[in-house]
Order: sequence, then C-alpha cells, then structure tokens
Amino acid sequence: MNDHIGFRTLLKKEVQRFWSVLGQTVTAPVVTALLYLLVFAQAMKGRAPVYPGVEYTEFLVPGLVMMTVIQNAFANSASSLTQSKIMGSLVFLMMAPLGAFEWFAAYVVASVLRAFLVAAAMLIVTLPFVGLTFHSPLVLVAMFLLTAGTLASLGIIAGIVSTKFDHIASFTNFIITPLSFLSGVFYSVHALPPLAYTASRFNPFFYMIDGFRYGFFGDADVPAWQSLCWTAAGFTIVASVALWMLITGYKLRR
Repeated sequence: MNDHIGFRTLLKKEVQRFWSVLGQTVTAPVVTALLYLLVFAQAMKGRAPVYPGVEYTEFLVPGLVMMTVIQNAFANSASSLTQSKIMGSLVFLMMAPLGAFEWFAAYVVASVLRAFLVAAAMLIVTLPFVGLTFHSPLVLVAMFLLTAGTLASLGIIAGIVSTKFDHIASFTNFIITPLSFLSGVFYSVHALPPLAYTASRFNPFFYMIDGFRYGFFGDADVPAWQSLCWTAAGFTIVASVALWMLITGYKLRR
C-alpha cells in the first residue's frame, strides 16, 4: 500500500494544471515585472542609492520578484479551487480518501512550486540588468517559503468562500494588488511621510518584501528578525484558518 498516494496524486494534478499553460502562469508575470523594471529603472536613473552601495535598479529587483511570488502563489490555489467548484469536479475531491492535511499540503506545495518557477525566471532574466548577490541565503529562502505558503493558504480560503471567478478578482483587485503596490516594492518606506510610513508598518506584505530584500543586500527598512516573525505569524494564522475550513468542510459540503 502506497502512503500518501492521495497527496501525490493531487499534487501531480495541480502541477500539471499550471504547467500546461506555462506561458500564462510563468512567462506573463515575468514579462509584466520586466516592464515595471524597465520603466522605473529609467525614470529613477541617476538618483541617489536607496541603501549604501545599492542602486535603485538593484533595489527594485527583489521587490518585483516577491510581488510576483505573492500574486502567483495566491492565484494558483484560489483559481484551482474556484475552477473545481464551477466545473463540478470538487465533489470528486470530497469523495476521495484524501485528508484535509493532504489536501492543504498539495495545494500549498503546488503554489510554492509555481511561485519558485516565476521567481527563478525573474532572477535569470534580470541578471543582464543587475549583478545581484546573496547576503543571507537562509533568510532569503525562509522569507520566500513563508510568503509563498501564506499566500497559497490565503488562496485556499478565497477559493473556498468564492463561488465564481468574479469573487477571486475582487480578492485580487481590492486586497492582493493594493497591498502589494503599497508594500515598498518601488520605494523605501523611510522616504514616506510619517503617516504613510506608520500605515506601511501595518501592511503584512511590507515585511515579506523587506525581509526578502534583506536576503540580497543585508540591509532593509526593518530588522530581518521582525520580518521573519511577522511573516511566520501570518502564515500560522492563515494556514490555520484554511485547515479549519478544509477539516470542517466549511462551504464545501453542500
């Protein structure tokens, strides 16, 4: 008897789902991020370094990478669950001998893999623009995994409560995108007015991006341990809610 066959089967199905449309799931977000890089790098050309020895283009790349990770990790699990509801295939998952933890893990791991592909492609295509180095690889990897896991879990929650793709679009347009753009992707929060700076400290995406950026440069707007703690706490809360929904069958067993 094969252990965890349900987890492996669902994971394979989820990976094949985004792999079959790789141009949409990986290439498109990379091209969009490159356009941001070209436009903002040109607009800010010649400005003073954001951090000592870190030019603006170098500063921008980790933020763009993490922004695409946030958006794609969320989109993967959210769209998959919503699509299963609309197509009526969710009932087969409910009938399968698949535990809530296996279900949760399969969706999260698939989302993390998609986010990794996007992040790796982003870093490869930006190498001609900047010579990035890794100051703290462990912090970099930890922030990536925690961020991708958090957004994948949030995507599960969104997929469970949504009944059509318009609901997912609302999550994206009114939560994911605004918090991403206001998280310090394109600027250091220390350059903001006091009120905006204080508001940024309540944005969970700020800590995700700032901690990830620390992994590259060893410099950030807040200490790396704060980013790690806030992001780990966020993952724990969001993952717990997603697991509770799967265990209880909230809005699923109908």
